[in-house]
Amino acid sequence: MSFRYNKQDRIFISAIVLVHIVFFLLAIHYTRIYMGDSYEYIYEAVNIKNLFFFYSGNPAMPIAPEYMTQRQPIYPLFLMGVYLFSVNNWIVIVLQNLISICNIVYTRKLLQNIGYSRRYDWLLLLFIIAYPTQFINANTIAPDILLQSCTLLYFGSFIKLYQQKNLKQGAYMSLWLVVGLLVKPVLYPFVIIHFLLITILFAKWKIKMQRPLLIALLPICAVLLYNYDNLMRTGKFHFSSNQSFNAIYYFNAYFTQTQGADSAAKFLANERADINAFPEYKDRYDYANGRGIQLLKDNFAPYMLFHFKNTARIFIEPGKAEMDLFTGKLTYNELYTKSNEGFAATFKSKGISGLQPYFARNNSMPFVIFVLLFNIIRAIGICFFFIDKKINRHIRVFVLILSGYFALIAGPIANTRYFLPVSLIIIGCAVIGLSGKFKRHKVLL
Repeated sequence: MSFRYNKQDRIFISAIVLVHIVFFLLAIHYTRIYMGDSYEYIYEAVNIKNLFFFYSGNPAMPIAPEYMTQRQPIYPLFLMGVYLFSVNNWIVIVLQNLISICNIVYTRKLLQNIGYSRRYDWLLLLFIIAYPTQFINANTIAPDILLQSCTLLYFGSFIKLYQQKNLKQGAYMSLWLVVGLLVKPVLYPFVIIHFLLITILFAKWKIKMQRPLLIALLPICAVLLYNYDNLMRTGKFHFSSNQSFNAIYYFNAYFTQTQGADSAAKFLANERADINAFPEYKDRYDYANGRGIQLLKDNFAPYMLFHFKNTARIFIEPGKAEMDLFTGKLTYNELYTKSNEGFAATFKSKGISGLQPYFARNNSMPFVIFVLLFNIIRAIGICFFFIDKKINRHIRVFVLILSGYFALIAGPIANTRYFLPVSLIIIGCAVIGLSGKFKRHKVLL
């Protein structure tokens, strides 16, 4: 892959840099660079720096096993690398903006290997700029930009693996998957899909399976080793303390929609009280995990319909909450207590008559509608990409699996931050899909 840049490349990169500078200046103005989880990552970074203690809680308080495994180590180590020189989160933000720029430039390079033409840089730029969560997360103390880097490198290694049939690229895929799951636990179930993907490809190419199997098993072994380390630290063989509670949290979103915010808040408070009644961490974890399974059994059909509906929604979700949190128009207290009703909830409860006051108190709506419009066009483009037989079938299937996985994991939360790891891939593939239609219909753009 060549990294020589011509005038068109420099124009594209300059435009991306300019947009990042604008959002960085907005971040300085609004100063909303922390999300709900930021302080846990900061705590862990400081604890590693001062005590070499991988713990995301306040060390001055009694040690809670949950905080030993709640945050994966890569992002705290990234923060610690900065804190060795200066405990200054604005330096972190600058570095994350640089990583975001590199992610976008690297995505454009990757796309040229699967049918992207630089004559459509203007469309790629439009789609990227019209997806502000990219820039908001670059200016937030959160690991999602790093996870995006790992996902892009994983995708790039797959493209090389398929085009070159080189076992080394399969090893790189395993490596980037391991790094990614140590950035955020969202990727650890993907190790099974990765194993199947590698073994099926090499079996199809009729290559001896000893080395491919070892490479495919590497992420699974990494998960097992990490789980064992957590067992030594907490007494429970597991990957993350978040995973046991996540199912219950998903049902909080489900009950919010079906029974109302107050009823859902009571449900969540009762579940937390029941979990905390167990003195041992292992028992708390097992109870929460079992409770999530029981809730799914009791509400299987309606919940799955709800989950898949929100899985589809993530492909067009504009991320109004993230925009309002970034600009200070929304607080995390309002977000978590649902005291500020969203558009859908307002329309459902008050009808058309409630929309005028809603727009009056939500002056971000014109921009949200603009982003939504581009997301819908992008969704159409990705559909064109998936059905375009001129694009390699294996690339299309891989993109479908990767994007579908993140959409399914996001589920009822439908937060654009959870879709960020694959957002640039989706944007780029949508541009390829749309440009294919332009060429067939001889649209001169």
